[in-house]
Amino acid sequence: MTTLPTDGKRKRVFIRTYGCQMNVYDSDRMADVLRPLGYALSESPEQADLVVLNTCHIREKASEKVYSELGRLRDVKAERRNAGADLTIAVAGCVAQAEGAEIARRQPAVDIVVGPQAYHRLPQLLAEAERRAALRRAGKRLPGAGVLDTEFPAESKFDHLPAPAGVRAGSAFLSIQEGCDKFCTFCVVPYTRGAEYSRPAEAILREARGLVEAGAIELTLLGQNVNAYHGEAPVCSIGGSTWSLARLIRALAEIEGVVRLRYTTSHPRDMDDDLIAAHGEVPQLMPYLHLPVQSGSDRILEAMNRGHGRDLFRSLADRLRERRSDLALSSDLIVGFPGESDADFDDTMRLVEEVGFASAFSFKYSRRPGTPGAALADQVPEAVKTARLSALQALLADQQLRFNTAKVGAVVPVLFAEAGRKPGQVLGKSPWLQSVHVAGPASLLGRIAEVELTAAYAVSLAGRLSSSVGAAA
Repeated sequence: MTTLPTDGKRKRVFIRTYGCQMNVYDSDRMADVLRPLGYALSESPEQADLVVLNTCHIREKASEKVYSELGRLRDVKAERRNAGADLTIAVAGCVAQAEGAEIARRQPAVDIVVGPQAYHRLPQLLAEAERRAALRRAGKRLPGAGVLDTEFPAESKFDHLPAPAGVRAGSAFLSIQEGCDKFCTFCVVPYTRGAEYSRPAEAILREARGLVEAGAIELTLLGQNVNAYHGEAPVCSIGGSTWSLARLIRALAEIEGVVRLRYTTSHPRDMDDDLIAAHGEVPQLMPYLHLPVQSGSDRILEAMNRGHGRDLFRSLADRLRERRSDLALSSDLIVGFPGESDADFDDTMRLVEEVGFASAFSFKYSRRPGTPGAALADQVPEAVKTARLSALQALLADQQLRFNTAKVGAVVPVLFAEAGRKPGQVLGKSPWLQSVHVAGPASLLGRIAEVELTAAYAVSLAGRLSSSVGAAA
């Protein structure tokens, strides 16, 4: 997100983002929508005229963090009113979609509740919220606590969004697909993000060209089920009315200036032959894939409605590594799904040992209201879930450290994105999405430079710039 200076004459907005990369993308686009209204970004809620909480509903703790933050913002709003000013509070994203009425009931200080399919309508919602605030100041009593928009519109929000205003240090997110039709029994995405929708390929290519012109050299393609992409083909395209993700990747790789491509998040059921082949044939496609498996037990995978078993996942991992031998495989894993036995958990541990992951996200199962899993019998005791998660994370941490350690001594291209924790330090990403920190100048930000990796840690690597880079910088 491009930060604009606040000069005291502009309105100020603070956006706090919870959850996944899709939410980061959505926050950027909300900033783009608000910019023509005169909103510049604020560094804190206390300095803002508008605060937007862009929320995640995947786990219960994520939702409760939002309500805790709303309690704090209520107090900030009261202080602002006592000083003769005001603060508009908006809740966006998946918690807004799932719990809109509950948010209004639990926290009347909220002025706007907007779902992830409607943030292009923020200007209208703000106008309505300001109208209601003016009526209240005039002593009018109004029904309801705020403005609510959680409808799934018939039209695509992408048709109404402005072009992205900027990129972060050479890297940009590009949303190509939203929603999910898989209906895993633990997941809220089909209920909060809606049915699968793939953007037309020409619109994606046009946005990609604009991002490259703005300085992007790495594009990360986003979707709740991104490898299910089946967008309308460009008019001049030959060979079918729709494009697959693999076809789209090949077209994006042809855009001059695109050096790196990534995509997330995928589903094993949609890893087709052409996409697997692309990992070995498209140099710009980085050797990293996040492919959630969730469990290593066929019985639990069936209860989760995943539509695949452990053998399919292992086969996919083998085929991908045949195409790209240095592939870093990442995944999501859940422990303690209802009915998970010790034997089921042992199956998960064995699958992790057999496949080997460069990184992974692992969680205890969390009941999400409205999902089939929440109503299942035989919920696993919290203490059992905690013990299983600890054992799984220890194994995953060991695998990640071993993967990182194996890279020590190699010279690799690193895309530098931000300043490091220490003065004179910069931080970037390797082709395998590892964090790499080196001593180097800020002029490296947004550039790719060759780095010799010198030390491995649990979640990062240290390195030094090659002599040629050091001299050029």
